[in-house]
Amino acid sequence: MTETLLVTGASGQLGRGVIRYLLDTHKIPPARIIATTRNPESLADLAARGVIIRPADFNDAASLETAFKGADKVLIISTGDLDLKSGRRLKQHENAVAAAKNAGVSHLLYTSMPNPEPVSPVLFADDHYSTEQAIKGSGIPYTIFRNGWYQENLFLALPHAIALGRWYTSAGEGRIAHGARDDMAAAIAAGLASGSTDSKTYTLTGPQAYTTAEIAALVSDVTGKKLEVIQLPDEALTEGVKAAGVPEDFARVIVSFDANTRSGRIDMVTDAVETLSGRKPQTLKQFLEANKAALAG
Repeated sequence: MTETLLVTGASGQLGRGVIRYLLDTHKIPPARIIATTRNPESLADLAARGVIIRPADFNDAASLETAFKGADKVLIISTGDLDLKSGRRLKQHENAVAAAKNAGVSHLLYTSMPNPEPVSPVLFADDHYSTEQAIKGSGIPYTIFRNGWYQENLFLALPHAIALGRWYTSAGEGRIAHGARDDMAAAIAAGLASGSTDSKTYTLTGPQAYTTAEIAALVSDVTGKKLEVIQLPDEALTEGVKAAGVPEDFARVIVSFDANTRSGRIDMVTDAVETLSGRKPQTLKQFLEANKAALAG
């Protein structure tokens, strides 16, 4: 491997996971890995291993171009800026695509979401769809990873639901194949480390899709605590989430996930994680068992 690989958002959980797999599984020399972040001091442990650390701010196009210099393959991990009114997240991603082109990057990789096309109920889906279009329009060969919902996202709702014994949702009979963040990191690292130059899109999911009721049954089986699923209309669920102290804009984002599930737009199950990483992905039951104490209190 003579290519230099760059990972943005390297201080985040997914970014750190990708770099760990590049180093430990794919044995990429640390001097061939560039990790970028707004806070370089947070990556002192990676610097100690010989990884190149560079500052980069998605709001500062010039900083991105400087950071990307000398990188052959760049992984853009989508930012966490969900201020939907400002359009800032898409601009951040567009800055990164333009910087990659100006820096002469030969392959661009990006973490998107399943089915981000404009009809998606997910309120931030267009950030991903428009970023994909910007990448394709750049002329740079690309790999797009459409990451399904993380199993870890269940921490947002399940501990409170288990404590109440009631899980409020508007997902109906829609199914979702939650996948482990670590499994997706392993798959993405494999794609980044591969010598492939073809443009490809992968949808990364867990190994089985479940309805909310089926997830609740698994939770009850693992924790021994009864969990009743209560279906609500989107607006009623939004009001309930707001009443729990969540700001309205983010409450609507959360409920849009359920609307997306209900619509059947995230019920796919793929073998992309295993195909890329060479390992079986963690099942939902394994996740619940491993996190029983954190979920059930």
